[in-house]
Amino acid sequence: MRWMTKTNLWNIFLTAMAAFNVVLGCIMALLIILFTISSIARYYIKFTLFLVLSLIFATLPIPLMLYRPFDPRNALIPAALLRFSSRLLGIRWTVRGLENVDDSRGAVVLLNHQSSIDLFALAVLWPLMARCTVVSKRELQYLVPFGTASWLWGTVFIDRGARSAHSVLNQQSNAVREHKRKLLLFPEGTRHLGDKLLPFRKGAFHVAMDARAPIQPIVVSKYHFLDADQPRFGSGDVVVTILPIIETENLQKEDIPNLMEKTQLLMQEEFTRTSAETKPRLSL
Repeated sequence: MRWMTKTNLWNIFLTAMAAFNVVLGCIMALLIILFTISSIARYYIKFTLFLVLSLIFATLPIPLMLYRPFDPRNALIPAALLRFSSRLLGIRWTVRGLENVDDSRGAVVLLNHQSSIDLFALAVLWPLMARCTVVSKRELQYLVPFGTASWLWGTVFIDRGARSAHSVLNQQSNAVREHKRKLLLFPEGTRHLGDKLLPFRKGAFHVAMDARAPIQPIVVSKYHFLDADQPRFGSGDVVVTILPIIETENLQKEDIPNLMEKTQLLMQEEFTRTSAETKPRLSL
């Protein structure tokens, strides 16, 4: 009787697994059909894949990161995995201006901010710039386990608008100057997918002045394949341009407005040029 009971349980298990496989197969088939015929479905499916793959690939190496916490080198493995997932989603990256990277000293790196998939742009840049640290809003730190992984690879978390943010950035000025760190900030402060860069904020320029460090502008061409209003998430090419550094050593605080204007103008010109270049290569 006991043997018969085990057999019956095994048969029930096999039947349940077969039913589960059928249901899973139907769901997968439906998703594939929707992905093929609907741009809206494709948008949400690809963004879900982006979030899931980013979470997995960014946090999988956490045990290895524990050996050297708060070290930018911890991001190298997640960056490689994220570049792979970017290719799976149909995004192709080209980097220009590597000759403008100077790893012999620190710098304040400025990057235009378009979408959460800028994480892929960071993954492309990370192995190309030594000792690079990203500044991010505090809320990201509490998104466990992604926030934990971000902290382990050296992300600097700040509370926007708070007095503590200025203190944290002042500490990073010392790291840029003394430890040759590259501090990466988004000077626009918020994401957008427009044709014009948003007005720059002063924080990054104050850090550069305090550290007596150069500014390294980096421009990521427009994500023509991405549109949150349509919505649409296709495939396409992106050009990342590392512009020549802008020296700040001989500048004073009163020069910051002119420095901001000069930097934004250079980045806007490059953004317009490379965005026009990648648009004809857009594919759905």
